[in-house]
Amino acid sequence: MAWSGKSLGPGHVSLLSPFLLRFSENFGVRWYGLAYVAAFLVGIAVVRQLSRLGYCDIPPDKVSDFIIGGAIFGVLLGGRLGYMLFYDLHNFLRNPLIFFLVMDGGMSAHGGIAGLTLYTLWYARRHKLSWRNVGDNLVVAAPIGLFLGRLANFINGELYGRVANVPWAVQFPKELYEAPPETVQSVLNEAATINPSWTTIEQLIENVRHSPALRTQLAGSLSPRHPSQLYEAALEGLLLFAILWVLRTRLQLRNGVLTGVFFVGYAILRIVGELFREPDAPLTGPFTRGQFLSLFLVLIGLGFFFSAWIRPAFPIRRERK
Repeated sequence: MAWSGKSLGPGHVSLLSPFLLRFSENFGVRWYGLAYVAAFLVGIAVVRQLSRLGYCDIPPDKVSDFIIGGAIFGVLLGGRLGYMLFYDLHNFLRNPLIFFLVMDGGMSAHGGIAGLTLYTLWYARRHKLSWRNVGDNLVVAAPIGLFLGRLANFINGELYGRVANVPWAVQFPKELYEAPPETVQSVLNEAATINPSWTTIEQLIENVRHSPALRTQLAGSLSPRHPSQLYEAALEGLLLFAILWVLRTRLQLRNGVLTGVFFVGYAILRIVGELFREPDAPLTGPFTRGQFLSLFLVLIGLGFFFSAWIRPAFPIRRERK
């Protein structure tokens, strides 16, 4: 990310706390963690309903075990490893133990998708189920997790958008982490006139929610930005879920088609969303890191379409109805 300089116009300073309940400085119930828990619970409900309707080959009473396993070995491990490999490889190679510092943040949607795909393959083979069928139902629930995760990103004030001059622009104090040292020092010097104990960026971010004077002061140094987290929540989350749910429940599709729709649909919507998001890694040619990785998802999706075409099969329990 690059520092964008002074504000271009008015913006609403992000004042949301990452904690729902806080017991100490770094310990409490975080919105980010709640987003994951809620995503897993909703995923269980969605896939179980699809199983009851006959679309999923996993029996309803086995869905919980499948989703919990996918949450641990697919989403969490895959998402964390993906972040280390795609966005923080240098530090990961220097100190592999930072993999376990999950509380410091750092999860990759692409890594989570890859991990969940591999876990689904393992689960299907172990239980002698159709991998494509299991995947077709899992991907219907996946956008809900993406939706909740993007909302948590917005609350945390992270993965924010590009500089914008729109009425709904938001100023994110974490932008200061990317500012030049002289700019940071200037901001800290100004903040010290309000409270001399505020000597770090972390203290400014923590206290901006409680100090109108600090909020006014920072507003002159922060740039108004697209709330791209909300754009992505709407695109990758709500819109993609609506498309997949309608296709799953209104059409009789071959196993694998819906998984292909998810991969291609997510990739396209992620590429669109990244147009409004501040790059959080070096560009790959004209593409952001997220856009570049999404190109591979398109190829994977096309592979599922091809598989469904050459090896047609349908949900077992739907065939019996």
